Formats: sequence, structure tokens, C-alpha cells
Amino acid sequence: MFYDEIIDSLSVENNTKILYLIIDGLGGLQVEEKGGSELEIANIPNLDRLASISSCGLIDPVRTGITPGSGPSHLALFGYDPIQNNIGRGILSALGIGFKLTERDVAVRINFATVDKGGVILDRRAGRISTEICTKLCQKIRDNVKPPEDIEFFIEPEKEHRAAFILRGDDLYGDIHDTDPQRIKEKPLEPVAINQESERTVSILKGLLKQISVVLEDEYPANAILLRGFAKYKPLKSLYERFKLECLAIANYPMYQGVARLVGMEVYPAQKDLASEFRVLKEKFNKYDFIYLHVKKTDSYGEDGNFDKKVAVLEELDGLLPIALELNPDVLVVTGDHSTPSRLKGHSWHPTPLILNSPYARKDRVERFNEINCGAGILGRMPAVNLMTLALAHAKRLAKFGA
Repeated sequence: MFYDEIIDSLSVENNTKILYLIIDGLGGLQVEEKGGSELEIANIPNLDRLASISSCGLIDPVRTGITPGSGPSHLALFGYDPIQNNIGRGILSALGIGFKLTERDVAVRINFATVDKGGVILDRRAGRISTEICTKLCQKIRDNVKPPEDIEFFIEPEKEHRAAFILRGDDLYGDIHDTDPQRIKEKPLEPVAINQESERTVSILKGLLKQISVVLEDEYPANAILLRGFAKYKPLKSLYERFKLECLAIANYPMYQGVARLVGMEVYPAQKDLASEFRVLKEKFNKYDFIYLHVKKTDSYGEDGNFDKKVAVLEELDGLLPIALELNPDVLVVTGDHSTPSRLKGHSWHPTPLILNSPYARKDRVERFNEINCGAGILGRMPAVNLMTLALAHAKRLAKFGA
């Protein structure tokens, strides 16, 4: 935290612009029958060209060997220590849908799920029900579940099978284990307090969950809920307060919009596709100091194990990259929040390739944008939390330290 305070104290105003292109789940693994990783196989001449005139390297989202969630990995990219600021997924879900949290709130993310008659999980996502069905189920729960008199209870649809669940009251705490075992063929877990402070919250929660199970018992396939990422809301210093940056987020999924709001970014409404996101980037570029553009589908296809479709999204992005290059940001960062190899069908601990382009960046000998080539880049391998400091420095937004 002391290091953060030093960086914050060195930040200065400038008219330079920083652009982050964050390709979710960017990193991959070689698949023998495909002839390489997704990045190695993809036809991405624009990204390769950019890598050849930039500084390149690898970043570890949290620490070496740790598989990160999307929340901590994004916080690290924005210069917030992901361990010191480990924010539960529920907070990000609530902020992502624009819910106004208070410091009396504990939030958690819901997955609507399918269970059999014995309560065993058959599908953790209830067949990815539509957002419309999710909205109806949330309303049904609101209408039929009664919290204790001193507690307010909110349940709000997020997207498809996901929703945000918030408890509001005095002396509530969020140090609670998830009820989602993250595996099928098991029963949902009981909520368990990690410390004595959270025991009252768990007691309230158990009463609400019993009521919800009755409400949903005839709602196949969404006849149960799983809870992930409990947290008590505590606001963070914004990117403007820390680095004097007026910021915009262009992100289509609520969770990433939530991270952006948590650090004080303005969030542009979701767009229907990647090309639309780049049109917004072009339209809004001159109005902000820092723009974060998020690419989601690379992560989604990685989690589905769909190598070819992940490659296709990388190639689509490459075709749109000239739009960003024509804007000529003072600093352009291209990287991912974490790796999601289609070979593993999930997030992994592997470091993520990085391009940092600036007139003041030292060019290295990297000629292609992929995991192996970037591993030989001049930036080496570093924690992702250091990236914002480098971006600020290259944008001439940090003063000299010491005499």
C-alpha cells in the first residue's frame, strides 16, 4: 500500500491519452493438432506489426502460478493491488447493473441452476436461461420472500442466468464461503461464515434461501440458485483521485462494467458487437484521458473449449485494430486480464502477452504477438499491477521521485 501511495503522489495532469485494449482470456496453450496456441495460429498481421514496433512482455494477473478471477485481474490492470483489494464478485455484479450500493450492503452473485429431485446439481447455469426469464424469476422471488424486519433484501437480474443478490442492514459482513461447488453432480453447499462477525449474516441468509427454494421448486430448469463472491461493499479511491484520469469504459458485460464503476470510470452502454465498441471508441476518444475497451468473446470461447472461434475473434479484433491506431493514443496497451486456454476450458495461471506502444517505448526484437514471442520481450515478466505505472510513465503523467 505504501508503494501505491508513492505512485499516487507522483501523478500529474497532462493532455496525453492512454488506451487499454483488454482481450479477455487472451493467453492460450499449444494444441498439437492445431499447430500452436490460438494466438500462434491466428492471422493477426496488425497486432504482429504493432508488437514489432513496441515494448513487449508477459504479465501475471495476481502472482506467479495463481489462477485469477476476472475481478482481481482487472483491478490489477488498473493499478490496484488485487490481493489488498480482493473484491467479491457480488459487488462487481451489483455495480455492473448500476445498483447503488451503500456501506451497509453485502452482495453476492447468483447463478440460477438446475437440480434434480434430490437436490443434486445438473446444470450450474440452468441452460443459460434468457435474461427475460431471469427477470421474471427475480420478480417472483421479490414478491414471495420476506426478510427480517431490520433487513432489506434486493435481487436484480444481471444477464442470462446471472443475478445480483444484496442484503442491507446494520452489522452485516461478507466473509462467507460460496454455496456454488463449481461442479455438477454435487449438492449446493451451505453458506458458512469464515469468521464470527459474519455469523449473523449467514443466519439471515439461510432463512432467505429456504424461502427461495420453495419459490423456485416448480421453475424447471431454473429451480435453484448458487451463490458466489460474497463481499461487503467498501468504496475504492477512483482513478481520477489517484491518477487524475478522466476515464471511459466500453464493455458489454455487467461484471466488467462493475469493475469500471468501482474505480470511478464512466461506463458507456453495452454495444451489440465488437465493431460497435470500436465505433464508440472513435466517437469518444477525444473526450477522455483513459479509455478501456473490453473484448469478451475470446474468454467465452476459451471456456467453451472452442479453439477455432477464439481464433476467429482474435482475427476480427485484428481487423478493427487500425481504428485504434488511427486515433494515435500516446500510450496503447494491448493485453488480456488472464489466460483462458481452450485446451483447459477455463481460466489458467499462465502469464498473458503484453504490448506497450508509445513514442517513448524501447523497441525490442519481438516480431509476433503471442505467448512465446512476447516472453522474449524487453519488459520481461511482471505483475499486472505494475502495468498502470508503466502506462502513466510513458504518457508523461508521473513526476520524478526524489531530489
